[in-house]
Amino acid sequence: MNDPVETLYDGQWLRMMRRGRWEYAERTHGNGMAVIIVAVTPEDKVLFVEQYRVPLNARTIEMPAGLVGDDHDTDTLESAARRELIEETGWQAERVEVLLTGPTSSGMSSERIAFVRASRLRKVGDGGGVDGEDIVVHEVARADAPAWLMRKHAEGYELDLKLWAGLWMIERNPDGSDAG
Repeated sequence: MNDPVETLYDGQWLRMMRRGRWEYAERTHGNGMAVIIVAVTPEDKVLFVEQYRVPLNARTIEMPAGLVGDDHDTDTLESAARRELIEETGWQAERVEVLLTGPTSSGMSSERIAFVRASRLRKVGDGGGVDGEDIVVHEVARADAPAWLMRKHAEGYELDLKLWAGLWMIERNPDGSDAG
């Protein structure tokens, strides 16, 4: 499509755009990229975060995640993943590996997200986020994670559907091969 792009609304965090008849949102901070971090502790526990999300008016369960370049001009996918993992969970990764990048909601937003596998973790803080994010960290045994998530869903939590892709990517690469 070569239609011109028109700005419909320019807010502090989001911008509404129109190209032809299609309306969509884009972020005003960062480079339009976010990371979702797939992280397992040395005790074989998956790291999940719980927080209230205003658009859903509900608490959600997600994997740690964050924007790339929102307050850091030299951010890379890897540096954003390392920073967000520490901020949100209090765990530091010795190794981070970008697995796959793609759109989060291609019909509504221009945002793309990268799945990043974090390994060789060590606890360096409490987590909980920054600036009043009020994040609750959950460390759940990997074998129990799907059932735990479904219990949280039954309790009324919203579940980020990317959780299941993240659980799959603990042991596998996007092409299905063993993560080794």
